[in-house]
Parts: sequence; structure tokens; C-alpha cells
Amino acid sequence: MNIKKLSTSLLVIAAITVLVVFALRVGSGITADSVAVLQTKGISCGSCSSKISKALESLSGVAITEVDANGGWVIVGYDTKTVKPDALAKKVTGAGFASKVYVILTPEQFKQISGREIGANAAQLSGCCGGNGGCGTKKQS
Repeated sequence: MNIKKLSTSLLVIAAITVLVVFALRVGSGITADSVAVLQTKGISCGSCSSKISKALESLSGVAITEVDANGGWVIVGYDTKTVKPDALAKKVTGAGFASKVYVILTPEQFKQISGREIGANAAQLSGCCGGNGGCGTKKQS
């Protein structure tokens, strides 16, 4: 009987530990309290979009990114306590794409203007620049 009680107790403790770990992991997720719209040059394909998103998402405080290659816009949901808008533009420029902050919005303002939440139904491109010299290598004007 003691072995059965001991194994049941250990199983309960293990289950509680797993639940606590998952709760802490979910609770520490980054939330976007602001949306930066960056005007960016040199984006020509889905690979460029991916390169920009990866660069931005490496920054602490960035919750979500969207890249509109056709329009040259990068939309970033971020935590204002952790990262500043100019650091976002600098990170994109460092990835090889001339970028500057165009406007800063609240998530509510973004939804009012765009009719959607940030990250919802964002257009995705795929493919590569092919013979265009690769991502971020176009002349920046």
C-alpha cells in the first residue's frame, strides 16, 4: 500500500510541476502595446520578408511582424517598455533594407484603420529574389 501511495503522490507532484511550467511559459508571452509602421525600401520577395521578420523577432519586446513587400511596409507589434521604434527601424536597416519609422499606432488604432488585428490575414509572399542580387542588395535610394 505504501508503494501505491508513494507512486500516486509522485505522479500528482509531477503533473502539478508540468502545469506550473506551462502556466509560466504562457504567462511570460510578449504582448504588443504599440504598433510601428516602418517605411522600407529594397523588399522584393518572400525571402526578403522572412529576413526582415527574423531580424526583428530577434529583438526582445517584438511580439509580431508583418511585411508588405509590394508596398514596402513593415508592421511591428511590440512592447514599448522593452524596445523603441527607432531600434526597430535600425534593425531592419542592419538587415540590408533602408527603413524609417513612418507612424506609431496603438493596436486599437491599427484595427480601426486596417479593419483587422495585427497579424491576422497578413499577406505572405514566397520565393526568392532570383537574379536580382539577393535580399537587401538592391540599391537603396
